[in-house]
Amino acid sequence: MEYELPMIRQSQINVRAGLTFSTGLRSILRQDPDIIFVGEIRDAETLEMSVRAALTGHLVFSTLHTNDSAGAVPRMVDLGVEPFLLSSSLIAVLAQRLVRRICSGCKALAQPDPELLKKAGLAERAGNLTFYEGKGCQACRNTGFRGRLGIFEVFAVTPAIARVIQERGDSATLRRLAQREGMRTMFEDGLRKVLAGLTTLEEVAREALSS
Repeated sequence: MEYELPMIRQSQINVRAGLTFSTGLRSILRQDPDIIFVGEIRDAETLEMSVRAALTGHLVFSTLHTNDSAGAVPRMVDLGVEPFLLSSSLIAVLAQRLVRRICSGCKALAQPDPELLKKAGLAERAGNLTFYEGKGCQACRNTGFRGRLGIFEVFAVTPAIARVIQERGDSATLRRLAQREGMRTMFEDGLRKVLAGLTTLEEVAREALSS
């Protein structure tokens, strides 16, 4: 489904006609937009154009395939952008994954596996926490789940993180620093939704515990 919005202009990529992400972005910049959304950064040329647009006062949104939010930085450096340019242009990276939502029609108390509680760092306080699961009903076709919800983490580029980017710090270093500066990881965000009764610990662990 597409929407017509005032002051919004959209260009569809057509590689056979010569309209690629990079050529399209170059054409869009001639129109002097305030905000640019690049569907996906796939190559060095598109990334370079996006960074240049950001450095010249445009607010640029795009997507990039990485394992987590901090991993976007070395990924873009690998694509060829200079770290000092990236540290000056990057504001934040939002990472997200989808987990299944517990069916409200058959939601019931649950007790997660002790090994999973231990792996999640919850074993010592599990007795004070409440967990839920879906037992399965007609509404959810006996799956125990109905719908999905997102779990997120926001990697904000602070002055300290910008310095590490300039020094070509790896994703693990950047992630640890972001957590020290207050970043809530996807697993932590997912755990909040587990304890709110929206999804299960198993769902969140499968999608985010290893990241």
